[in-house]
Amino acid sequence: MTDTPNVAAPKPTIRDVASAAGVSKSLVSLVLQGSANVSESRRRAVLEAMEQLGYRPNRLAQRLSGPRSGTVGVMLNDIRNPWFVELLEGLTASLHAAGVSPVLADSYTDNRVGRSSVETLLEQRIDGLVVVGTTLESAAIEDASRNIPVVLAGTREPELPGVDIVVNDDDAGARQATEHLLHLGHRRIAHLQGPGIVGRLRRESFERSLLDAGLEPVVVSGGVSEESAYAAATRLLSRPGRPTAIFAYNDIACIGALSAADDQGLAVPGDLSLVGYDNTYLAKIRHLSLTSVDNGNLAVGVEAGKFILERLTTPDLPARLHQVPSRLQVRGSSGDAPREG
Repeated sequence: MTDTPNVAAPKPTIRDVASAAGVSKSLVSLVLQGSANVSESRRRAVLEAMEQLGYRPNRLAQRLSGPRSGTVGVMLNDIRNPWFVELLEGLTASLHAAGVSPVLADSYTDNRVGRSSVETLLEQRIDGLVVVGTTLESAAIEDASRNIPVVLAGTREPELPGVDIVVNDDDAGARQATEHLLHLGHRRIAHLQGPGIVGRLRRESFERSLLDAGLEPVVVSGGVSEESAYAAATRLLSRPGRPTAIFAYNDIACIGALSAADDQGLAVPGDLSLVGYDNTYLAKIRHLSLTSVDNGNLAVGVEAGKFILERLTTPDLPARLHQVPSRLQVRGSSGDAPREG
């Protein structure tokens, strides 16, 4: 699915400036480059035309017309999260096929030492930037997008003009997970909510599915890490009328809930069914065997690579949203709802 924003009024171009100043486009380019081979009278005429027309030079196009480094920065939210593995595989495959090398930075590690991953990557003179996962560096990403192409992969923020977004269909994925539990007969289902727009979309889909079934959704924050999920699940499972199923924001949170169930002597899936999200390699470990939503991370990475490569040559493309289909992978952590009494 591709969404195209409303088309704004045409901006003045170099051709417009050249016409208004009575000079050639090449001379306007020389003025923009600060060349000394331009007479003062013609320079003044060009600058006055730019002022009258409200022309703003496209620094991104100027940068891309010059020599390139042949590298693209890849900023990861937290390299410890296993869902990055397949996404990076798809992304690097696209980049390497085009002769472009990725330069990786871990936002989690950089933030802990007071460093900006975006600034670190820009210092490497990258040609473009791919942001993977929700990050705290929205302002720095916005600044970077004014000078180099930026693509978001596996995250929907920050939403910026001229920045592409490649994600899975979070609404459909959360609905598949919730309806799976409903079909198994569960009526007390809780959701461990994660951060950002992605977390909100999955929560809203979960809530709609339960309300459509005439049930009251239970949502608690706890999808950020295994530790926070463990604490949230422990609280849920300790209270009267505890849930018989939990849909977690991701596989890491699902493992936290699995540990909480084990500590309270609850059998999975006999007493408690669990569903994660991302279908990482952790979900496939036989001892864990997590039912999980496959969010097409490999395809997300491949498409993100294609988008950033396209923007390297055509930076003025309209912002695009590409959603990869989600698919539920059923394993051993989900089963029929336990009989009451």
